[in-house]
Amino acid sequence: MSPLLSARLNALGLLAISLVLVAAFADQLLFGELPCPLCIMQRVGFVAVGLGLALNLRFGPRPSHYAVMILSAAAGGVISVRQVLLHIVPGTGTYGSALFGMHYYTWAAVLAAAIIVGAALMLMFERQFTEGGTADGPLVGLSLAIFALATLLAFGNGVSTVLICGFTECPDNPTSYLLLR
Repeated sequence: MSPLLSARLNALGLLAISLVLVAAFADQLLFGELPCPLCIMQRVGFVAVGLGLALNLRFGPRPSHYAVMILSAAAGGVISVRQVLLHIVPGTGTYGSALFGMHYYTWAAVLAAAIIVGAALMLMFERQFTEGGTADGPLVGLSLAIFALATLLAFGNGVSTVLICGFTECPDNPTSYLLLR
């Protein structure tokens, strides 16, 4: 795999992570479904996966950047599976809306598994690590725009979390922004 193809795949991955965060943020802002503490931690996992992808775009692909992605996706996946298990028993209810028949936390588990497999597959192509990084230079054009979007989403989710939880423990089932009352 050439460094250029690696850069394009990493940019595409960062765009996909950004779209996941956009969907979660849109659900929060447009439909008023505030994220629970487990949901917030899943978002942190996606942001950390985005960090690994951004590092690959900025500094060229490195195995350590893929390791950041794999560990972040594994942590987010464990958290999402925990939430699935909380709601799997009939009569316990669910949290939030469903998308194509699955709740966001179920989608998070599926996406975490896909990220782990994708990052592991990328590690198999060693040529991307030996040719001196990305072919078109660090963060140019569309990669820079995707990087900016991911950074904005990470910052927005951080601000949102502070507004929901304040500087205390987050409520189990948030119904309003604590700091905006």
